[in-house]
Amino acid sequence: MYISSVMLGFPVKNLTPINNRSVSQPIPHKLKQDTFVKSSQINFGSATSQSAPLKQLRNMIDPYSGITMLSSNELSIAEKTLDKCKDAQSAVKVLSRYTKNMLPVEKEMFDIFKKYSKQVPNGSFVDCLNNLRPEAHKKLMLEEFDILDKVDDMSRNASPDLALAVRHKTTKCRDVILTDNPMKPFKRKTLITSLDEITPTPKEKKLFEKLKEQVEYLPTSGTSKNAFIVKYTDTVKPRTHEEIAKRLLRPALQSAEHIHPDSLGGANALGNFILTSAGRNSERGNMSLTKFIQKYPDIPTYMQTHAEQIIDNIHNGKLEGYEDYPYKLKKSLFKESDGIINIDLSSYKYSEEEAQKMVGNL
Repeated sequence: MYISSVMLGFPVKNLTPINNRSVSQPIPHKLKQDTFVKSSQINFGSATSQSAPLKQLRNMIDPYSGITMLSSNELSIAEKTLDKCKDAQSAVKVLSRYTKNMLPVEKEMFDIFKKYSKQVPNGSFVDCLNNLRPEAHKKLMLEEFDILDKVDDMSRNASPDLALAVRHKTTKCRDVILTDNPMKPFKRKTLITSLDEITPTPKEKKLFEKLKEQVEYLPTSGTSKNAFIVKYTDTVKPRTHEEIAKRLLRPALQSAEHIHPDSLGGANALGNFILTSAGRNSERGNMSLTKFIQKYPDIPTYMQTHAEQIIDNIHNGKLEGYEDYPYKLKKSLFKESDGIINIDLSSYKYSEEEAQKMVGNL
């Protein structure tokens, strides 16, 4: 799914399909290769051009996590300030202003850094993570094995041919994890790609798809503090103290999300867009909304809060000319979630007919 972020003034490359998902490939800004989002700039390009009216909204709740998202200017200001923070104590002082903008793993890491800053004020986030790495690496391996075990367990219900093909792939992954070669680390994407090489029979296709979905639960730096610690102590791609500090805020970047994934034919129309955090936008990929809700059951509640914020913005004069957006949003979410999300628009002062007339009169 395309991630549009809030810009710092450098270009973003064309979309590149990876495993049937479109992801943006931004050019790094003074940073080495980082996580899902390297830019703090919203790019309303061809893939998200119709979402432009939403970019004016600020202090919006992420409908996937409930955190308050950061606008382009907010993130830019925060990053420039963090660039001046050369030790744990000063970085924590700045980051403490943004705890409401941190996703769960990032908030967990902030709490770790905060505790460390009290013990070693002049230390760095790099030093902190290096101290934690040995134990975190062991725990990460166990997290990865747990998911691989679940994949193998699911394959027991398949035919011998399919089961052995899957076991061949997961066994290779276990070998890579145990070898722990920094030059060839285990990557979730590698397993996803290797499973795509398997062609199940028509009767087993549904089982195989469910099996592949389980792989999406492999830990990443956005879903596991252990994965975060290991990734940001990578000796092949060493990170600086400042980079790690800024990483805690980047997932909160406000982005334009296709409700029905563009890679699956989702329309480039305002009614198919919603503002979400870049972190959860990237994590969802082209996963169906119903499956994403299974992973994060509070999404319907956050969606309602988000919709009420949209309504408040319109009542306050924002989104002029797009007064029918709440109704389009409601329909898109209801359809994509198979009826799980049914937004209540009773607080909206315009009926659907009135809203449509207002749009048509412009």
